[in-house]
Amino acid sequence: MPGTLFINGRFNQLTGLPVGADAIYSENGYIRTIDSTDELRLQLTGKDYTTVDWQGNWVLPGLVDSHMHLSMHGMKLSMLDFSDVRSREEMLHLIRERVNITPAGEWILGLNWNENAFTPAVPPLRRELDEITTDHPIYLTRTCFHAYLANSEAFRRAGVTAATPDPQSGAYGRDEAGELNGWVYEEANMAFAAVQPEPDYSTRKDAIRRACEDGLRLGLTGAHTEDLRFLGSIDTMRRIYRELREEGLNFRSHQLIYYTHLDEAEALGVRAGDGDEWMRIGAAKIFSDGAIGGRTALLRQPYSDAPATKGLAIHPQERLNEITARARSLGFPIAVHAIGDGAADMTLSAMEAYPLQGISHLPDRFIHAQVLDASLLERMTRLQMIADIQPRFVASDFPWVMDRVGPERTQYLYAWKKMLDAGVVCAGGSDAPIEPLNPLLGLHAAVTRRRPDMAQPVEGYLPQERLSIHEAVQLFTTGSAAAVAEQDHRGSIAVGKAADFTVLDRDLYENADTLHQAQVRMTVVNGMVGFQN
Repeated sequence: MPGTLFINGRFNQLTGLPVGADAIYSENGYIRTIDSTDELRLQLTGKDYTTVDWQGNWVLPGLVDSHMHLSMHGMKLSMLDFSDVRSREEMLHLIRERVNITPAGEWILGLNWNENAFTPAVPPLRRELDEITTDHPIYLTRTCFHAYLANSEAFRRAGVTAATPDPQSGAYGRDEAGELNGWVYEEANMAFAAVQPEPDYSTRKDAIRRACEDGLRLGLTGAHTEDLRFLGSIDTMRRIYRELREEGLNFRSHQLIYYTHLDEAEALGVRAGDGDEWMRIGAAKIFSDGAIGGRTALLRQPYSDAPATKGLAIHPQERLNEITARARSLGFPIAVHAIGDGAADMTLSAMEAYPLQGISHLPDRFIHAQVLDASLLERMTRLQMIADIQPRFVASDFPWVMDRVGPERTQYLYAWKKMLDAGVVCAGGSDAPIEPLNPLLGLHAAVTRRRPDMAQPVEGYLPQERLSIHEAVQLFTTGSAAAVAEQDHRGSIAVGKAADFTVLDRDLYENADTLHQAQVRMTVVNGMVGFQN
């Protein structure tokens, strides 16, 4: 297979490349030489190779999203999306439009509503959804993916009535009279998921394809994802990604294994680290709590704006320890969703009770880590796990999140800078479809701690936690590589490392305020062009 000579690129000096270098030669997916265009052309005289012209655009190591859901992002592209909705009335209008073009009896599904963006901050409830239709079941996923809204027909199909007790790891919202108000929390969702139409194989595959193509368009060379709850089985997952690769899709994926599939992994002989350069098996995924927006994230002390609750633990400590032990017995690290400080304590306790050392070369992963304190951060540092953080949450969750947690907990709220300074290796992700997949929005949030549309000058929320642009870029490059123990051959531009590049129309390091406006000109994966603009 001929090599590829990439010419006329520009590199910021913080990438560590030699002064004067503007060209890279790759073979078999790896960087072989870095030098000037003229010098490399001279060195390659008589050799068979192809040439790709970067046309003076700026080249970064390939950006990788360390935590998202490819399957659900792909489905989002064909569902009702309330991401930009700013009122209850607008949300109801979109639902009504979809009902009008949907045959009676079919489900109306939507996602990414966020009542905190509404004025007033109140979502529609069951009765308002019933006023739109009683012929269609309506089921709408909140932006956090830990709370949902349903109409009466959806409750009927799920077999849930006012007399139905709450499941152990979830709840049904109720009004003052004890009637269902439409809210569904955490694993109470399972009753509704069980009665929705099962997507067929082609639907699942198309969702993955759309998401990967969207990632390439946005400059991502790969993603760490958890798809099994949508794809249904490890065999189906492996088949879909193998077929997409055979069909020419150049996108890397690292697959977390939802813990309920550990028995299947054992039966198939699947272990963490299995796979190839395009798809590899990662840690066992576990949830320990919910989200702050729906007040299901587990806090040590009650919510400041709802003193009657501390949130929800998805599993009691004993069960969380049992799942961790089971993962260890099969050679898996764990990747635990933990947002509140109560969930952080439980997660770290499970990791401490069942150490990873000697079991896998892949690290444990602490996902989100939004509410911490000094003692929790010290334990994280000692365990040498990876923190999967989502900088874009700062742009979406502030300022209302401070009302939820109160002033006494803000010192370690979304404390990315404190984590890095303490020596915790952090990887950057979007948690798409909860947040936009665009990594440039994550970079902007990491360095500004604010939304792009906020008037200038604004120093951002809790500005002491802002990252430098270089630190932010490292979240999506060296950090994502370290999260899967691939820092020796991915995450930076160097001879011997993978030829993965994100090519932009500007130098991100020049202006933090406008870096999110950069345009992706090319995405190169394994030395092959996956997207070109």
